[in-house]
Amino acid sequence: MVRLGFIIGFIALLGALLSGLAAYRVHDQELALDRIALARAIDVHASLVQDRSTERELLARVASGLFRAPSVLKPNMLEPLRSAIYAFKTDFVVAGWVARLQPNELVAAQAAIAAAGFPKSQIRDYNDKPIDPASLTQPIDVLMDLEPRSDETKSLPGRSYDQDQVRSAMLARARIEKRSVASDPVPLLRENGPIGVIVAAPVIPEGATEPVGFITFSYELASLMLTNDDLSLFSVALKDPRKEGSELIANDQGVVSTRMTATDGPAPSATRTVSFGGRDWQLGYYAKTNSARRAEQTAIIVAAIGFAITAMVCGLFGYVAYNNLRLSREIQVRIGFERRLTAVIDELNHRVKNILAVIQSIVTRTLRHGSDIDVARELLIGRIHAMSNVVSLLSESQWQGVKLKGLFEARAIPHADRIAVSGPDIAVSARAAQSLSLLFFELASHSDEGLSLVGKHPHITANWTVTGEAPEVFQFRWEEFNTSEATRRPDSDFGLILLDRVAPEALGGTAKRYFTDVSYVYELTAPMDTVVDMTERDRTEKLSQPVKPAR
Repeated sequence: MVRLGFIIGFIALLGALLSGLAAYRVHDQELALDRIALARAIDVHASLVQDRSTERELLARVASGLFRAPSVLKPNMLEPLRSAIYAFKTDFVVAGWVARLQPNELVAAQAAIAAAGFPKSQIRDYNDKPIDPASLTQPIDVLMDLEPRSDETKSLPGRSYDQDQVRSAMLARARIEKRSVASDPVPLLRENGPIGVIVAAPVIPEGATEPVGFITFSYELASLMLTNDDLSLFSVALKDPRKEGSELIANDQGVVSTRMTATDGPAPSATRTVSFGGRDWQLGYYAKTNSARRAEQTAIIVAAIGFAITAMVCGLFGYVAYNNLRLSREIQVRIGFERRLTAVIDELNHRVKNILAVIQSIVTRTLRHGSDIDVARELLIGRIHAMSNVVSLLSESQWQGVKLKGLFEARAIPHADRIAVSGPDIAVSARAAQSLSLLFFELASHSDEGLSLVGKHPHITANWTVTGEAPEVFQFRWEEFNTSEATRRPDSDFGLILLDRVAPEALGGTAKRYFTDVSYVYELTAPMDTVVDMTERDRTEKLSQPVKPAR
């Protein structure tokens, strides 16, 4: 025994070492793979954002290049460009023509805006306050036309961008650098509108040195930066250029909000820089899953599996060795088997007497005086066959009970192919199985004696449920559709006794049968303690278990 313990201990130590080594290797590999996958996904996302931004900046450049000798006073300058700017499918919120007006052009501009059908034709500042032309000494930037025209956007033409810090700074830089320029993040369309950015491209006529206006396109920040992606490995945040230590993030609905980054908070897993509108924008990527924790969990699972396998090997080795030791006690085991054999014979005698008593009752009731011999012979053969089937099932399970659905096999009851069976697959006791087998045969044997008025065979459903907590109740329901009291043959005397008294009393329950408008119904209710009968199962199980040798 000491040598055996030493061998098992050595196997356990070796298994633990191998399990730990495997867990360590898996941890490193999982961590490396997660980091590589995250880095690749971030690179792909940053590349897509850059391509998306380049497309939108290209649209602004193309639109500005399509202008030919524009008139700044025309409020329909975007009309010739409509097909071009929509062909790009860049999902802009609004496109605008911002004219650079001289003070003496304001009156004519107001008339043109009014003639174009815009509701507010007066030139005004960005807060909708009228501008006095006499107070101006230099040109101002005024929105003259836009796309799309809707109830929300029609009121915007006539506004001057000079009083808005974000937009005026964007136009001033575009005018000086003479290229497309993006603004800081700003609410679009209205003060509480979606957060977005505006890109402005200067329109410079041929031979001129100063722009006469600007083509502007505004985009929602969430769609521009691809931040609303529930299936990605990360969440994206845009560093806010307006405020140090601030980030712009989008929720699941694409609504962008601002959050402050704490110095002790989680740092982004990676950062990438994209160029848009002559500016560099920094994207921060925060991993949605903790790679280190996930690698640790995987390593723990691998280690647990290794330890379990080690335990199984040690247990199996010990079991085999212990069984070899038990061979020396064969004489004591033989004595135990003789005792067990005696108990099995007594149990078998008890079972045989019960079965013979049931068969005697079946024969007596079936072949009673005055019954039709042909019908009685068929019923007797079927009932004995049902009893034979349940005995075979009990023998296969060593009298540990029978699965209830097994009693509905075609070899046991007629018309089994038309019976729709449903319910939990419980194992009923031997006594309950014998009663239920006869009950099911009796119900099925009468289910097709006559056809319904519509000429169809009855459709049968058999279902059972277990309800309640303590004590649980077994409820069985048999229903034959397409039948009626006029078409179904009445039950025999033995059948009535079995349905109404024998089966319910054997299970310690109650039963009832009745006809509905469309069916024949039989219901049986009994306590689960009787249907399962754990006392019988425990007694039978003791007989089937191997005998432990005396020590």
